Amino acid sequence: MATEVSHGGLTEREMRERVIESVFGGDRSRFDAFCSILSEYMPPNTAAVLRGSAVTGCRWTDRAPFDADGPGTSDLDVTIVGGEIIPFYKLTGFFVPGIHSRPLSDDDPDIAPALVPLREKLMTLAGRPVNIQGTRDWVMYMRDCVFGQPYLTLVGEIGDHP
Repeated sequence: MATEVSHGGLTEREMRERVIESVFGGDRSRFDAFCSILSEYMPPNTAAVLRGSAVTGCRWTDRAPFDADGPGTSDLDVTIVGGEIIPFYKLTGFFVPGIHSRPLSDDDPDIAPALVPLREKLMTLAGRPVNIQGTRDWVMYMRDCVFGQPYLTLVGEIGDHP
């Protein structure tokens, strides 16, 4: 029997169930549509993951529960993983140029113009803010295996690492 994949101590099943319930009101078809929209816009050889309070159930900064300020108030932190996403971001849109972007968000709405239509579709479907970050696969490996930060894979697969 195959071992279920986990990240940061949470299984993919636990995280998926939490996301479907808390973000999509228990509607699996809305979750599937969200993933489908992501897959339409993603460049080849990339994966999309969901991070943050949507998968953990609480905010990192103050441990408040997801949507603590009311329905639709917590944002979704989508990260597109792989080198092919990097050119979508302007040079000024990076924490580490060419490696790890800042999130396309209300705070930085112009850093990845080609991703704005994707963000708008995702926000309409989810009924809440959606932030889209780009990073290389080894950064996700570090976040997962070194720092123990959980993430839910929505589309694709993240490359293997030693």
